[in-house]
Amino acid sequence: MGEKLAIEGGKKTVPDGIAKPWPIITQDDMDAVQEVLKRGVIWGPDAIEKTALEREWAEYCGVKYCIVTNSGTSAMHACVAGAGVETGDEVIVPAFTFWATAQAVLCQNAIPVFVDIDPVTYNIDPNKIEEKITDRTKAIIVVHAHGLPCDMDEINAIAEKHGLSVLEDAAHAHGSEYRERKAGNLGDMAMFSLNGTKNLPGGEGGFVTTNNPDFFEKARLTCMFGEKKVPKGNIRPYDAHTMGNNYRPVEMTCAFVRSQLRRLDEYNRLRIENVNYLTRELGKIKSIITPPEPGDRKNVYHIYRIKLDPAAAGYPNIDPEDFRWAVQSALFAEGVPVMEWHSFPVPGQKIFQNLDAYGRGCPWNCGHARKGIRYDAGDYPETQKMFAASFVLYTIYGSNGLDLMKYYVDAFHKVFGRLDEIVTNPKYYTRIRASA
Repeated sequence: MGEKLAIEGGKKTVPDGIAKPWPIITQDDMDAVQEVLKRGVIWGPDAIEKTALEREWAEYCGVKYCIVTNSGTSAMHACVAGAGVETGDEVIVPAFTFWATAQAVLCQNAIPVFVDIDPVTYNIDPNKIEEKITDRTKAIIVVHAHGLPCDMDEINAIAEKHGLSVLEDAAHAHGSEYRERKAGNLGDMAMFSLNGTKNLPGGEGGFVTTNNPDFFEKARLTCMFGEKKVPKGNIRPYDAHTMGNNYRPVEMTCAFVRSQLRRLDEYNRLRIENVNYLTRELGKIKSIITPPEPGDRKNVYHIYRIKLDPAAAGYPNIDPEDFRWAVQSALFAEGVPVMEWHSFPVPGQKIFQNLDAYGRGCPWNCGHARKGIRYDAGDYPETQKMFAASFVLYTIYGSNGLDLMKYYVDAFHKVFGRLDEIVTNPKYYTRIRASA
């Protein structure tokens, strides 16, 4: 029978404290931040670290323009504004994403229209986009979920046919590639997050990238109070030309990210090495479906999603969600930090069910908005199926190596070797939470 499961009182497989934290902070990182403090210039639209980081990230992605912002959320809003989305316009958004993707649309008093995902890639399904396009549609937001680029050729063709902009939510995709082009250079505009969990971490922060000078200028206005750029040496007139915000970063963050950027490719290489090992070994368990690896793109695996097939495990009659919770609970007890990354489609969230973002039903009851828009989480079955049958693993960071991955694989084999003890016991169909 093998060793007793930890959830049943046995010894856990993964030792405490073996997983190393992310990000990796080196002396070079600390020196970079210290240099800013010594210089004494800690902010500014044209400050040294900010402008250098914008130039370096634009070069990395192969684009003409970059704006550094204070968060990925503000960067997404700047993209939506930069593309000219206005009140009452509609923007296509995948049903599976962090809700800030749709929030950016609402920030422009525009309407998110959701599309279900592809069941294999977990990205927006190109085959379901056109049926959601109306005469109000202005843009398509694609989300490179977990670091895997979307089917960009198909999506760009749809956008060109209908005269729409394509905006990339590349929050998970620093260094990802689609047909040898980097994320951030696959549509009309893109955003990245620099949140402390991301492949390129800055604590908080974001990027906007584009090759379009008009979109760049509109996005820049959104990040700088709606004010036009003042030539060096001129007096700032404090004259807002449009709605704008203060989305500027601070110099310490920019210096830290510049230092981290020098190691991004190496950290991604280590992350992919960990993933390749997990995929090879977990793929030997016939009820586990590992992440897809399309040959025409590079996945940088911000998150590693594992999907379960109870029928393949010999339990065709068990509810997939019950099976997943039982396995997830047992793995968590063994020391594997598996968790959910969201649990239902974004349109199922209260803000969309209540059709009220700003009070008084705005923006859905605005005179410029199309009437009759409603959101039903049941309209996105593939997204729901994915949530029911899968969980994610974060600690594939470049700070960890194959020694930790081997412990994880041992834990999976231990749990799947004693499935009867957990999947036939309803007490393990319990929702658990792991800290991110």
